[in-house]
Amino acid sequence: MTLPGHMLEYISTRDHRLMRRVHRWRPPGWFRFWMILATRGGDGWLWYAISALVVVFGGENRYRAVVAAWAACGAGAILFLILKNLTGRKRPNEIEPHCWATLLPPDQFSFPSGHTITAFAFTMAMGSFHPHLLGMLLFCALSVATSRIVLGMHFLSDVVAGAIIGTGLGYASFLIFI
Repeated sequence: MTLPGHMLEYISTRDHRLMRRVHRWRPPGWFRFWMILATRGGDGWLWYAISALVVVFGGENRYRAVVAAWAACGAGAILFLILKNLTGRKRPNEIEPHCWATLLPPDQFSFPSGHTITAFAFTMAMGSFHPHLLGMLLFCALSVATSRIVLGMHFLSDVVAGAIIGTGLGYASFLIFI
């Protein structure tokens, strides 16, 4: 087997091990609520609400910040759709049932996490224009990313790749619109 093949097998083995642990874990109710809220926020309404607040209270760079954030999210959406169709990786909840989460995935494939790409693209672009918001935005992005794993929608490697891609897109968008 080639080096890339060994690396993919290594990553996949660890992804599946973590998936089995997470799918059998019964977290406390408050944690379940937080994860469901985070994943629903990652559906878009959280980014819309933050954008609206920035437009109203964001100062002189408010429009550039919002446009940069949404340009990064749009580029991320295009990229994750292409990558998901190229890789065709099954979602964890298709491989092994989850013990408590019953949410349905928004699309068929797992790699990379679109929610995570969008969360980090938005966070990096908006946070670059408004550094005082960066801590709160990172908390939200990390919550979305964690929720995707905990709810059985993605493997850890899907989320890590999504965070890297989203961060890159968000920063590139900031540089374009600065």
